[in-house]
Amino acid sequence: MCLGWVTATNSCSYKGLIEHLGLDSDNFQMTSLRPVYNWSHPTKVYVDLYVTSITDVNEKAQSFETQATIVLGWINEFTRWNASNFCGIFTTTIQKDKMWIPDITIAESIKAEFASVENPYVKMLDIGVVVLPQTVILTTACKMDLYKFPFDVQKCDLTVQSSLYSINELTVDPFSGASFMTASSKKAFQTQGEWELLSITASKSNLSTLGYVLDQLKFQITIKRRPLLYIINFISPVFCFLVLDVASFFMNSAEGEKLGFKVTLLLAISVLLLILNDTLPSTAKEVPLIGVFCSVIFSLIGISILESILVDFLMARGDQIHSEALEDSTSTVTDSNSLPETAKDRSDERLTTLERLRQILKFRTAANPKGGAKTSGCWHRAAMIINTTFIIIYILAIIVFLSVVGKAWFTE
Repeated sequence: MCLGWVTATNSCSYKGLIEHLGLDSDNFQMTSLRPVYNWSHPTKVYVDLYVTSITDVNEKAQSFETQATIVLGWINEFTRWNASNFCGIFTTTIQKDKMWIPDITIAESIKAEFASVENPYVKMLDIGVVVLPQTVILTTACKMDLYKFPFDVQKCDLTVQSSLYSINELTVDPFSGASFMTASSKKAFQTQGEWELLSITASKSNLSTLGYVLDQLKFQITIKRRPLLYIINFISPVFCFLVLDVASFFMNSAEGEKLGFKVTLLLAISVLLLILNDTLPSTAKEVPLIGVFCSVIFSLIGISILESILVDFLMARGDQIHSEALEDSTSTVTDSNSLPETAKDRSDERLTTLERLRQILKFRTAANPKGGAKTSGCWHRAAMIINTTFIIIYILAIIVFLSVVGKAWFTE
């Protein structure tokens, strides 16, 4: 490898340095060709990523928008100089259109724009390193796993690569370690919204395309959702509706108030499910746990409404039989009481002792409505047994369901 230092007579001005580096005029070699003396040697590009804010995470569109500072650094073998020959100048800046710039792109990018004004300069070091920092707003695709929503942790990748140069011509490596990038990003983080930045890691990979291999550097940004808002707006109301439904079993079912109350709870959960449907994507492979949570509670309240209808029917049937028995007994007693008067009007000779005994027996049987009361009591007892059994099973099912969902939500 033929590496040389650009030497010059003593000069203490940036202009003298730029002139000796050959950057004072348009130079095709400096602006268009890879800055290596030997074409077989790859240009080494170093990249750091610092996330300064998370502006938007769109679950339905599966996109991730961040403001980030991307620092590019690469070796330019033509811009090395001896600082002692230039009064100790070891760094300088120059317009980037005077230099060759690596064509670094982000594979997952949907849209990218500069956060403010595009940086028109690059910084050069005397050891041949060129540095280009850029603050950009990135909108990238991100495959999100919303199974544990809103207690989810998302990992979004930003893959840095060259779109033209193969791995034999250009390599991409991280400049700083993952801990330094994470700590610096957290320190510079500007927003305290729904998402919390956990870590930034970097890993190497390759991509084969069009017959050659591209070198890739994959940054993985791990973020965690702050769930308090969803707990207040979704989970707590649905849980309160469930508690109210359990409490409604101790309400008086007269005049349909209990049934109307349960139907109102069911409609309230339906509204929350519609709001949740606008938040979560419809293409998820697994149904999010919050959807299961709301749907199961919706089903439980629906089943309890059916049970209330059954119990009300049994109670009403028993009351009907009891009222019919009372009406029959009253009419029979009236008819029986009129028999002796009719008999007195007739001739005493026409009534035998046996007929009189039969009339007395019929009177006593009709005056005793125990048969109807017994039938009515059976309907009431059946309703009470069904209601008590259902309450016990209902509460046990709620406890088991909440335990399973809670374990799935909060376990790694």
